[in-house]
Amino acid sequence: MKRKPTLVEALLPIVFLIVIIAVGILKYGADPQIPLLMATIVAAALGKYLGYTWSEMEKGIVETILPATQAILIQMIIGVIIGTWIVAGIVPTMIYYGLQIISPGFFLLATTVLCSIVSLATGSSWTTAGTVGIALLGVGEVLGIPTALTAGAIISGAYFGDKLSPLSDTTNLAAAVSGTTLFEHIRNMMKTTIPAYCIALALYTGIGLRYLGRELNTEEIYKLLHILEQEFVINPVLLLPPILVILMVALKTPAVPGLTLGGVLGAIFAFVIQHKDFGAILEASQYGYKATTGYELADNLLSRGGLQSMMFTVSLIIVAMAFGGVVEKIKVLETVEERLVTFTKTTGSLVLTTVLSCIFCNATLPEQYLSILIPGRMFKDRYRKKGLDPRVLSRILEDSGTMTSALIPWNTCGAFMYATLGVYPFAYLPFAFFNLLSPLIAILSGFFGVGIIKLEEEERLD
Repeated sequence: MKRKPTLVEALLPIVFLIVIIAVGILKYGADPQIPLLMATIVAAALGKYLGYTWSEMEKGIVETILPATQAILIQMIIGVIIGTWIVAGIVPTMIYYGLQIISPGFFLLATTVLCSIVSLATGSSWTTAGTVGIALLGVGEVLGIPTALTAGAIISGAYFGDKLSPLSDTTNLAAAVSGTTLFEHIRNMMKTTIPAYCIALALYTGIGLRYLGRELNTEEIYKLLHILEQEFVINPVLLLPPILVILMVALKTPAVPGLTLGGVLGAIFAFVIQHKDFGAILEASQYGYKATTGYELADNLLSRGGLQSMMFTVSLIIVAMAFGGVVEKIKVLETVEERLVTFTKTTGSLVLTTVLSCIFCNATLPEQYLSILIPGRMFKDRYRKKGLDPRVLSRILEDSGTMTSALIPWNTCGAFMYATLGVYPFAYLPFAFFNLLSPLIAILSGFFGVGIIKLEEEERLD
């Protein structure tokens, strides 16, 4: 006979997950897949104890992984794009021009703003990181900016648009699940988004000023520029594929065919402009571009991409979603969330609990869509009973669910950013200022009543 877990039972797989990941990653430097698999085994054992059959839990795993298949496809395609865009000279061209127009002092500010513009246009943090993000990371490395700091600026800018763009999946989902309209949701998000973004820009500017007037290693820069000119045909026409991809996504072309066309354009440009043969293009698409210039900086910048580079991330997503599928099926999350609701007596505590629930879902399920969907469903009536407009809930879901997803290594977003940028999420986490400030400002808004919209009396639930 199946039964719901008690709170203590429900916490067992979660506590085990936290402990085994902390020990595995922090003490032994292990990758998260096996710790997550071990936590899945513990969760499945608990499920058997509660009366669930393996077939039921396996069905839960499949049902949880299935919605992530599009994300997995996109990751593999972006791996191909990175490989083809390097062999085609597209990424080298962006680095070449970027080194000549961006100064170190304003590099972090420019990076954040540029990524914000691209993500607003596309509604996709992943597309932003996989296109301009790669080039900016290379520019920052040559300018002497710490890689983790550059990655933090890229993430902040990428998620600004992911949060505010009407083209963003998470923006539409948060509005739909809370029961408000899309543009009302976007307008209300400005109350926390603009302060968080302005503070983030000020921090990047302040840190960037430390590099202002700093003596650049011009010899290294000129050497890199010379090698790029030797290895690739550098031409402004090579900026056309990223512009076309951004336009296609902005015009609501479905992500998979739109990004696939970006990879095809990379292959065509590699053949026509760089005169690469079909074998070299296939090699770069599958295994990434392997630079052999003999100059370590150039080789490190350009040796990346390929479908195989994303397989680590794909395996991580599948294992993480398997854990999420089991704990969802055996009602572990439902038990924990029911207990959390008891702490929502004031508006401030309700907002705090919602933020923590979104972060909790990002860490345990772990997928940003679920971190919006599950807390949104759970707290929707609670917000209305408190006399709060649905726009308050939709904003809180984005401030926490969307913003913290890229900060957790085993979340689909954190895993993607790691595979794409090559920077571990815990390394860039302290520098992703916009992502860190958004949930903090959301919590403060709840306790101080800033931006809290009240319902009319007749709209409240009894």
